[in-house]
Amino acid sequence: MTMSRSIFAVLSLLLGALAPLSDEPQSPQYDLLIRNGTIVDGSGAPGFKADLAVKGDRIVRIGDLSGATATRVIDAAGLVVAPGFIDLLGQSETYLLIDPRAMSKVMQGVTTEITGEGESIAPINERQIKEQEGFLRRFNLSIDWRTLDEYFKRLEKQRSGVNVGTFVGATQVREYVIGYEDREPSKAELEQMKKLVARAMRDGALGLSSSLQYVPARFAKTSELIELAKVARQYGGIYATHQRSEANTIDASLDEVFEIARKAGIRVEIWHLKTAYKKNWGRMPHVLERIKQARASSIDVNADIYPYIAGSTSLSASLPPWALEGGTEKMLSRLRDPATRQRLKKEISEESNSWENIYLGSGGPEGVLVSSVVNRELEPLQGKRISEIAILEKKDPLDALFDFILADEGQTGAIYFMMSEADMRAAMQSPFVTFCTDSGARATDGPLAGSKSHPRGWGTYPRILGKYVREEKLLSLETAIHKMTGGPAARVNLRERGLLREGMFADVTIFNPATVVDRATFESPNQYPVGIDYVLVNGQLSVDKGQRTPALAGRVLRGRGYGAKP
Repeated sequence: MTMSRSIFAVLSLLLGALAPLSDEPQSPQYDLLIRNGTIVDGSGAPGFKADLAVKGDRIVRIGDLSGATATRVIDAAGLVVAPGFIDLLGQSETYLLIDPRAMSKVMQGVTTEITGEGESIAPINERQIKEQEGFLRRFNLSIDWRTLDEYFKRLEKQRSGVNVGTFVGATQVREYVIGYEDREPSKAELEQMKKLVARAMRDGALGLSSSLQYVPARFAKTSELIELAKVARQYGGIYATHQRSEANTIDASLDEVFEIARKAGIRVEIWHLKTAYKKNWGRMPHVLERIKQARASSIDVNADIYPYIAGSTSLSASLPPWALEGGTEKMLSRLRDPATRQRLKKEISEESNSWENIYLGSGGPEGVLVSSVVNRELEPLQGKRISEIAILEKKDPLDALFDFILADEGQTGAIYFMMSEADMRAAMQSPFVTFCTDSGARATDGPLAGSKSHPRGWGTYPRILGKYVREEKLLSLETAIHKMTGGPAARVNLRERGLLREGMFADVTIFNPATVVDRATFESPNQYPVGIDYVLVNGQLSVDKGQRTPALAGRVLRGRGYGAKP
């Protein structure tokens, strides 16, 4: 009897220990639980059915979580759960300070943007700030930073809808030291440029970038770029380039890319790869073969594209380099001179291998569309081609172009129809080509609403998923998502992003593979896509049932050299 009572007492104690201490409900295990979705994890591996749990800013469990609880549960049945898309070249560094929501990026599933094409956000001095006067005045923006670290601190204080990483521009440091003149740096000036690159790398730049088609970037010799690239490599960075020619002299341009990679010992990304102008259409297989051969010879080179047949840059890029030398004021002064106009008309109307004649290469005035302006009085002309504007104003097309540049003080954005669909498709299918938008974040409301842009900034990723994956089956879903996520993350050394893995940051895009598609057009670009149902940035819902939330959960992403000693 005593033995039985003792056993009963022990059992009672054990059962008591296992019982809840109170009648209070237990806290949910996770902050967010995504159930029943098809996980495509960004690695290129086949998708699989599983649940995904988020706690704080991290993915903490992937698997069968049917017994788990969470503060918020999303039923993703019929949906694809992917890593947040990574824009390998955006242009939002200043736009995020005007409207931090990054609407056109987040609404298409982008959670991270890489920026800094040649002219980066820093380092910056008073001379460079003056060049942006019209833009800064239009959007009431002040530049209160001078270094990359100071910019990052401002962005962190103000907050951002997307994660942001940036390169330091070779053009930026050239402008900082030399200005806008066509000359080589002295030995002392080159040393100063190298120090500026080193400082930016220690501040967190991802590498060195160039935009060699444009003035004053094109004034830099290959040897100058090699020396700057060597500095970036010392801090673990890569070299990313808008190469010197994407058209008539593309072979020589590729030679330069490979030479910089080889002599600086640095990895290379060719931004927005293309074979531009009708006379070069059909050459993309040759270009891809050259890159393939370079890779086989131990040059680490990749490329990226956007899925459209038109590019975008400034309207003033239609002018030859000599007309742009010295900065905006000198350019505008030249356009006011009748004799200089006649010279410009003659040169722009002729084929050339000495500069990128983007106006002629796009077929003339019919192939150039005004996309964005700074002068509000010109807004009604956004979405019109130079040929249309010339008819409206009863002017010669080139006079109409020159007058437009003058009226907008050289700040006009333009779209140039210069590529072929076949070449773009060939690049898209290449295993070493990923994706970008090459466009800044805009919105249909707020301070950026009056300004239009290229549709790639609104619909690149849904367009790929809807048109080229679902409708045309040009790529598998897994391959496309890898090119949007894991591939770009690895290229620019983004740690703990780009894949759906336990312990990684919870950047997640959930979309409907049956309906996802872009809606933006060249004439009416300011339209969000459909089919992007949910977007998480660092664990916070930024798109919920297709609607943007108030979340500004993006973070600054710094490169490998951050915090290194000089």
